Amino acid sequence: MEHLRSWIGREDVAAEPVTADLVRKFRATFDEEPGDPRTGEAAPRLLHWCLTQPAALTSALGPDGHPARGGFLPPVPLPRRMWAGGSLVFHDDIRVGDLVRRVSRVEEVTLKQGNTGPLCFVTVKHELDAAGRSLLTERQGIVYRRLEVAAPPKAPEPAAEGAHRREQALSPPLLFRYSALTFNGHRIHYDLPYVTQVEGYPGLVVHGPLQATLLLRFATAIRGTSPARFSYRGLSPAFDTAPLTVNATPQGATLRLWTARPGGPVAMSAEAQW
Repeated sequence: MEHLRSWIGREDVAAEPVTADLVRKFRATFDEEPGDPRTGEAAPRLLHWCLTQPAALTSALGPDGHPARGGFLPPVPLPRRMWAGGSLVFHDDIRVGDLVRRVSRVEEVTLKQGNTGPLCFVTVKHELDAAGRSLLTERQGIVYRRLEVAAPPKAPEPAAEGAHRREQALSPPLLFRYSALTFNGHRIHYDLPYVTQVEGYPGLVVHGPLQATLLLRFATAIRGTSPARFSYRGLSPAFDTAPLTVNATPQGATLRLWTARPGGPVAMSAEAQW
């Protein structure tokens, strides 16, 4: 752990322009008419997860499709790596034509013991700006664990149904398109033999950020405007073997949101604030 904690404070800086073509493809992925984005037009929220992604050589990818460890992120010696959750504060819109600059910093590395064995959590802070305009501040949690999955002591509680609810169809093309947009080579999202035979899942795994994007878009549709703050937490995996329900219930000034498989537990929980 002392070696891994030596990564705390390490920074990564990158920049990328927001193109109209990227906005079109993002909208089409979420079944929104792509339109003709103009320079200066506000881009969809969470589009930044498609920007400034590391471009590792294909030959430098690990067996799971992720870049080899030990660069910006610490080389945690646990094979399964996934998004645990995160929180975002939006300061201004990302706009078509912006040159978005991201400064990322490793804030914390901690070890915990879970039902499946050791868990290593890495917290990264991202700050994005464009031409001196602060765009957003994000804290992202990444969890590393073993491949072996301990049998749960009992079946998890089925998720409740929200005051607002809709069903999201899942398909390999949707997961592949989102992987392509985010330049994510993780094989659990598109390689069925790998995900079932090596990682032991029943189907393709739905990306954490894809679920977060569905939840934020749902919150925006309900309130008619994008939230100023958004936080999310992954609780259980979701797969392409069944549709995903997207739920929301008002709780004071907050909109509480979650995804779930039909009859299954909460996959991701979230909160949106305006």
